[in-house]
Amino acid sequence: MTVYHFVGIKGTGMSALAQILHNSGYKVQGSDVEKYFFTQEALDDLKIKILPFNRENIKPGMTIIAGNAFSDAHEEIEEALKQGIEVIRYHTFLGEHMKKFTSIGVTGSHGKTSTTGLLAHVMKGAKPTSFLIGDGTGKGEKDAAYFVFEACEYRRHFLSYHPDYAIMTNIDFDHPDYFANVDDVFQAFQEMALQVNKAIIAFGDDEQLQKIQAGVPVLFYGFGEGNDFQARNIEKSTSGTKFDVFVRNHFYASFEIPTYGDHNILNALSVIALCHYEELDTKVLQQQLLTFNGVKRRFTEKRLGNQILIDDYAHHPVEIKATINAARQKYPDRPIVAVFQPHTFTRTRTFLQEFGESLGEANKVYLCDIFGSARENHGELTIEDLKDKIEGAEILKEEDTSPLLMTDDSVLIFMGAGDIQKFQIAYENLLQQQLKKAQ
Repeated sequence: MTVYHFVGIKGTGMSALAQILHNSGYKVQGSDVEKYFFTQEALDDLKIKILPFNRENIKPGMTIIAGNAFSDAHEEIEEALKQGIEVIRYHTFLGEHMKKFTSIGVTGSHGKTSTTGLLAHVMKGAKPTSFLIGDGTGKGEKDAAYFVFEACEYRRHFLSYHPDYAIMTNIDFDHPDYFANVDDVFQAFQEMALQVNKAIIAFGDDEQLQKIQAGVPVLFYGFGEGNDFQARNIEKSTSGTKFDVFVRNHFYASFEIPTYGDHNILNALSVIALCHYEELDTKVLQQQLLTFNGVKRRFTEKRLGNQILIDDYAHHPVEIKATINAARQKYPDRPIVAVFQPHTFTRTRTFLQEFGESLGEANKVYLCDIFGSARENHGELTIEDLKDKIEGAEILKEEDTSPLLMTDDSVLIFMGAGDIQKFQIAYENLLQQQLKKAQ
């Protein structure tokens, strides 16, 4: 039996795929940089071997799965090609793997990971379901009927996939280092739509998705009257959200979710629509929606002293606004403090004004230095340019997070797609020291 060797196994998709193959009985190992990433925790739990990058890791008889971030000049890929060993790119391998199941790809500019996690949780309550989530979580289920996976639009990678179904959560301008504008993003999604085999579940209140053409049925979900699946009679509380679902203006069922904000209602609605189309048991949907614990780095909470600390992947103005609104629903009586690390210079420059506006919805804002991508030049932009857009904003340094101590009784949201966690860890250490002194 071949050994699957993953070049860049700590990548979110790569880690998840390695877990799926391991669960399915294959021999799996991989290599990566020696820095710790949260994605390796699951690999360590499964005792999947992780080696430092080295061309000597490559042996005859292996199948090499290469992460999208690595070029053919990478030492291990170069060595594999030299030995005549097959090298398969991550998205190509995934495209082939999913053909064994009824596959459901979840895509969109925002909300992919949360929706994929929710869909996998709900569907596995009804039938055996394998899944690959963009937070680094994957599971290969024996005798799986369904394969639920996150399909990323970046660099048009999702065009390697021909799923049975696609959920499309929205189309927005993001990844300005690759896409020219929102029309360019739309064209990528339009190409993807033509590769779907059974049906598309699309957010109908999105003006871009309204224009999608496909050779299969397109079912729309949302708040607006014209949607096939509509959420009505919404009740928001500090414990979650309740709503009724109408299918083509006929009452279908009532649902409750333990999450907050309009974006989570829409995520649930897309999942309900897909499961309704597949005729899964309504009672199972209701039970599973109520027991979903979320995915990694999406509104992940902990309480320390009088403060609530939330870790969130939000890195686009639309996502920041949604996360702040969700925190206000759950904690209406507490001040909201945003601690934000911009991700990439190109995104920060493109959305400078919008970042200022969305962050301005918090009671207080702290900014961390821009997390640059290896693919871009730093240019002239600095974090000061964003600070100038937000009244009262302050710069926060990892070596001194003490200003956050002044925000007692607040909800602190650490947001970003870079390494914002190191600021949260530094602050947690400081706060715990302060709490010990106070005892």
